Amino acid sequence: MSAASAPDGRLETLEVQLVDEAGAPRPGVDVIARQSSHAFGFGCIAFSMPTTPEERDADPAGADLADRWLDLFNAATLPFYWRWFEQTPGGPTDAPRLRALAEHLSAQGVRLKGHPLLWHTLAPTWLMERDDQAVEDTIRSRITREAGDFAGLVDQWDAINETVILPVFTAEENAVTRLARARGRMHVIRLAFETARAANPAARLVLNDFDLTPDYEAVIEECLEAGVQIDAIGLQTHMHKGYRGEEQIAEVLERFSRFGLPLQMTETTLLSGDLMPAHIVDLNDHQVDSWPSTPEGEERQAEELVSHYRTVLASPATESLTYWGLDDASAWLGAPAGLVRADGTTKPGYDALKQLITEDWWVDRAELRSDAEGATILQGFAGGYRLEIEGVVHEVSIPRGGGVLRLGADGALTTPR
Repeated sequence: MSAASAPDGRLETLEVQLVDEAGAPRPGVDVIARQSSHAFGFGCIAFSMPTTPEERDADPAGADLADRWLDLFNAATLPFYWRWFEQTPGGPTDAPRLRALAEHLSAQGVRLKGHPLLWHTLAPTWLMERDDQAVEDTIRSRITREAGDFAGLVDQWDAINETVILPVFTAEENAVTRLARARGRMHVIRLAFETARAANPAARLVLNDFDLTPDYEAVIEECLEAGVQIDAIGLQTHMHKGYRGEEQIAEVLERFSRFGLPLQMTETTLLSGDLMPAHIVDLNDHQVDSWPSTPEGEERQAEELVSHYRTVLASPATESLTYWGLDDASAWLGAPAGLVRADGTTKPGYDALKQLITEDWWVDRAELRSDAEGATILQGFAGGYRLEIEGVVHEVSIPRGGGVLRLGADGALTTPR
């Protein structure tokens, strides 16, 4: 890693002070530092993958894809779309499968988020048969069940999705929009957040939307004024009609950073084939028989991915960026949006991101030595590091904003005042 490769504000400094048993400085001590994790969430959806040796043996292509996923990402968005999760009221749910997937990913050190606890789109059709009070009661039970049952494993959720359009959504009749019209958008938002918070007080709850206009800012302001505790703001950037460019992305991040809340780029898509026509309003309306990836499109996608990731990380407010699909075979809308082709081979975009995340923005090995005051300086992205000193490995972390750490000869770590 070189300092020049890091986006502005992302290169952090940790001063490590080495002291002996008496607390005196230890000069001239060699230190080898190796990064072990990123604090920033480099995420991707993980809707399914083999989780056992038997499943991997039965699905070699899926196993290879899972390995490529784990080689690149450290954060997963899991699918809790209610219509698919609970197809019949009170019937079997997708919880056992998702729990196995979540436990598998967590064991690999992957951070997890559930998406979404409530959304008007993909609300169960059977919910329409109930009156508004029964709908609200059922929503409360659903959120309590998922947020509570997965507490300790999935502790981050998109609490409610796409609330700007919620009261005026007309593409499909659904009970959640009906409830919002009857009792108010803020009533439904509060229902989602407060129910999830009660079920899992430790959860981080995200408000997520594709509408990045001032209308979304107005909803956020209304939430905060109403006392709704939002832990992070989710910003979707499905760019099927073309990359929005560095200036527009930076402007969006600047606008939403004014709330003083962490920003999550929750759903990012860039194509490696023909772009969707500009006149399309609802992305779901674009239906084509074939939507292939092209060599020219793949080169464009790789360049745009690097530009987008650098722009996003240049904003100090952003804490994660989630790409919406690793492979073309399972991509939303059948678009050539993946980083891996349908045949399982990687596109230039995958290789470009891997270069950024695991090489350019990663400290593979840094050889340091303490000065006359027993101090040495480690620079890198915020995250976990292993310091090898005289054959002993110490686990430390560089926080956002950097810091100072005192390491005693006995391995005790303290933070000097």
